[in-house]
This record gives sequence, structure tokens and C-alpha cells, in this order.
Amino acid sequence: MTLLSDQADAVRALVESADPGAVWAVGGPDGPYAGSDGADDVLDVGGLTAVLALWPAVGTLVGEGALSLHTPLAAYGDEAAAGTPAGTTAHQLLTQPGGTAALTRLVEHLSGSTLADLAAVRVWAPLGMNRTRLADGTLRAPLADLVLFLRNLLHPSAPSDPSSPGGPGGPGGPGGPADPRAPADRGDGSRPAPLTRAWTAESLRIRTGELTPARGLLWHPAPHGVWTHHAPADPGPAVWISPRHHRWAVLLPAARGPLRTTFREAVFTPDASAWSGRPDGIPRA
Repeated sequence: MTLLSDQADAVRALVESADPGAVWAVGGPDGPYAGSDGADDVLDVGGLTAVLALWPAVGTLVGEGALSLHTPLAAYGDEAAAGTPAGTTAHQLLTQPGGTAALTRLVEHLSGSTLADLAAVRVWAPLGMNRTRLADGTLRAPLADLVLFLRNLLHPSAPSDPSSPGGPGGPGGPGGPADPRAPADRGDGSRPAPLTRAWTAESLRIRTGELTPARGLLWHPAPHGVWTHHAPADPGPAVWISPRHHRWAVLLPAARGPLRTTFREAVFTPDASAWSGRPDGIPRA
């Protein structure tokens, strides 16, 4: 039995023992290594709205130059800065607790679209996440769509990569329907990819200096070179990404308990590094 099979079986046994109803998967840039059944069942993943919708939407605005993280929100108009202290920046909203509501308002103001429509057009459709929907304040998606999102984080496209899903021939490319919510064409026939190397690298590093807790851009550092985003409440969904291990994981618990931590340790401890021997795939800023 290979090491991969041993560790996959160990993680499966852990989840089934602690929370038999949990939905989970572990994988790399080529897809899942192991996971629960029912990958096509549409689930409530509202606790991941910030990272699955808001974070990549902000990245597309930064990538096209419509948003600068360190510019005060007031520079974008009174509506963009409404309800925030004077001098607040998008960087602060991305790195401090409780900033998602103001950040959502900023994104919608700059794009002229709701976050639901913006994420659907700029992020989910290009990645093939065709069953992901944000409606009535709740994000719903199948495990298969979460896998598509996470695997793309390990090999994101360059900002104007013509082979990216948002490039020529992809959604909104030549021959495709125009959409006013789509990012502006760069002049070479391509559009910004939804998850770029630059945005991913900028997000997966400490952006809070010596302040604690340390944070990236809507991502939080965890042991063993892992970055995570999870719902504040327990039980709640969580995702992890590790460029060091070239690995991702997702867990949607069905019951309260310590599974979130033990699951992460089982997947990302140094002994688990043999699941994938590839080097770090994301350049560090």
C-alpha cells in the first residue's frame, strides 16, 4: 500500500469517526486525492462567502487598476467610504475583523454590480464553477466547485495569460457574449484571470506587520506553512491552502467538535508532505 493510500485512509477514518456527516476533500493542482462522497450535492457554504466571492472579486478590481489597496476609500466617492472611519483603506478592510460588509459595499460601488453577479461573471464562470450561487445572502455550491476553486489557487494564471479561462475563447472572449460586469479588455484580446499569481501571492503573506493576530488578505496563517479561511462559528466550513506542500483541503463539518484542527494536522503535518512532492508553486512576495 502506498503512502498516499495510507494517509488518505487515515484522514477518511478520522473524519468518519469524529463527524460521519462531514463533507471533505484533499488534493493538489490536478484535482482531489481523497474526499467524501456526494461531490455534486449543492451545499450551504455561506461561511466561505468572503473567500469564494469577495476576495477574488477584489483581486480582479486590483488587477485591472480600478482599486488600490492603500488608497483611502473616500477617493472613490462618499458612497464607497460610507460607514467607515476617515482614512480607511481596502487593505485595512481585508486584514481586520468585521471589514467584509464595507468591502462588499466598496466592490459593488466600483463595479456597478452586486457581489453575486460580479463573482458569477468574473470568478465562478471562468473557473467552471457553474453550480455556485449567491442568493438571498447565502452562498451555495457543490464540493466539486470548491475543488475547482482551490486547485486553481495552486496554479493561478498570469494577469493577461491568453490561455486562462478568462482569455480568448473563454467566457466573454471572442465570440462570447459581452457583459457590462465583465472586466475591461486589456487591448490584447484577453481579460484578467479570476485568480492570478500576483493576487494570490500578495494575499498569502503576512500583511499586518507585528500586530496580532497575524493576517493575510482575508486569509489567515496556520501551522506548517498553511493558510486558512473558515467560518467564525463552529461547526462551519473551512478551506486550507499550502503552496509549500502544493496541497489544498476543504472541510464542511456537520457537528461541533475539534475536527477542524485535527483534520488540518492530519493533512498538512510534515509527515503528510509525501502526498505531493512538488515544490512551492506560488512565488512569494
